[in-house]
Amino acid sequence: MASSQSALRKRNTEYAQQDEVKKAHQVRKSGGYDYTLLFLVIFMFAIGLLFIYSGSQYTTVIEGRPGTYYFMRQLTIGGGGLVGALLLSALFDYRILKKRMLPLIIYAGSVILLVLTLVLGYATNGKTRWISIAGVSFQPAEVAKLGIIIMLACICEKEGRKLKNLKNLLGVACLGGIPAILILTQNISSAFIVMAIVVIMLFAASGNYAMFGGLSAIMIAGILAAKPILQKILTANNITKRPSQYWLRRIYAWALPDVFATDSYQTMQGLYAIGSGGVTGRGLGESIQKFGKIPEVQNDMIFSVICEEFGFIGAAAVIILYIAMLYRIMVIARNARDKFGSLICVGVMAHIGVQVILNLSVVTGVIPNTGVTLPFISYGGTAVLLTMAEMGLVLSISKRSGTF
Repeated sequence: MASSQSALRKRNTEYAQQDEVKKAHQVRKSGGYDYTLLFLVIFMFAIGLLFIYSGSQYTTVIEGRPGTYYFMRQLTIGGGGLVGALLLSALFDYRILKKRMLPLIIYAGSVILLVLTLVLGYATNGKTRWISIAGVSFQPAEVAKLGIIIMLACICEKEGRKLKNLKNLLGVACLGGIPAILILTQNISSAFIVMAIVVIMLFAASGNYAMFGGLSAIMIAGILAAKPILQKILTANNITKRPSQYWLRRIYAWALPDVFATDSYQTMQGLYAIGSGGVTGRGLGESIQKFGKIPEVQNDMIFSVICEEFGFIGAAAVIILYIAMLYRIMVIARNARDKFGSLICVGVMAHIGVQVILNLSVVTGVIPNTGVTLPFISYGGTAVLLTMAEMGLVLSISKRSGTF
């Protein structure tokens, strides 16, 4: 009897070892450069160039610039970022980022840039979120997103199981709170994205499903209830005067677009564009709303032009492409050779996913207009460069995920 039990245990051990070898082989087989993700990045960037060219024609004429001005700038900056991402993924081992003090230096540098923006930054469209150093203008908030991803990935890998403790979890979360508070004075949407990155990365690192599930439920319920509650408050108090604060005007216009028509103009024109596109759209280059109706059409509101020219089918195709991109990043995260690489992928996935949701929510009037771009598609130098850098890191992780 004892010998048969011993033989059974031995056989089970052999089966377990075979399963481990099989799993390791599967991971090794799935590792390597993710050409699917690379194709998606290039394709999305090409879509962006197409609609930047289509959407900015009228704007460039009014500004007295060549018709290809925004197209060429995006092609130059984004194309350079894409080449940089390819070089980064091929030549740079992402694990260098967690050595010595490098994560802290990157994080501290991004925080210092945010502080300098408060002191030396200049305003565009009512928001002080740009800074110029050595003649180069950029948005430090975009740099901070990448900085917090790298810093949190390093800390969460070292802390490990300690993050299950609420005190330790909140301590790490405070690292994200510092840049978020600094960004809040510049751009509400960017501050929200930073905090969303922090929450999602900590959720992935700690596995505290109950707490994060509860927070998500409360946040979603708050978003759904905010608009009708605000509408009742404004209507009951007969508030029709336009507030002086920029951010408050955006919120009032979101709640009562008819009453605060001046501040809701951009969103309403975007909705007209979406509605006129129908199922199949008017056709490439046939948008009407882009002719002076939608301000900054090549930036935050570019999705409305996609809807008008390619209709519901084109809009759905773009959303499916984003879902495919996020899925590929998730696959790379699962196959990463270490927790650091996995968490970087989670942070990048959180950044892109949350920013896409925010942009589509703004364009469709679900949330107030907060000035958030559509990744890879909207015009914007700093945003496209930093997003390409993130893709370079993710591709670097995929390239090295099959090495054991």
